[in-house]
Amino acid sequence: MFDITAYTVERIKDQFGILSGNRYEFMLEVEVDEEDELHSDNGLLVRVVFKEEEGRTGIVKYELLERTTHRYLEFELEPDELEAVESFCRERYPEADE
Repeated sequence: MFDITAYTVERIKDQFGILSGNRYEFMLEVEVDEEDELHSDNGLLVRVVFKEEEGRTGIVKYELLERTTHRYLEFELEPDELEAVESFCRERYPEADE
């Protein structure tokens, strides 16, 4: 498991009007235990594309990135970690519209 230490959220503009609902991009800085396979000395980011449509919300996709290099990491989150990220985003996506 990990701790989210900082984040940003932005509403993604759909210039062409082809996407239904609203999309939000989260960049989550996370602190990972040294024993965890996700641990990186350069730090870890989770980039999340989150969707809200007609009151329904959820993760469209996510990526794990090395914080300092933004290099893509080929790992997947565990189900409980993914659930924690989704809950975090669900609580905070309205901040992008403020």
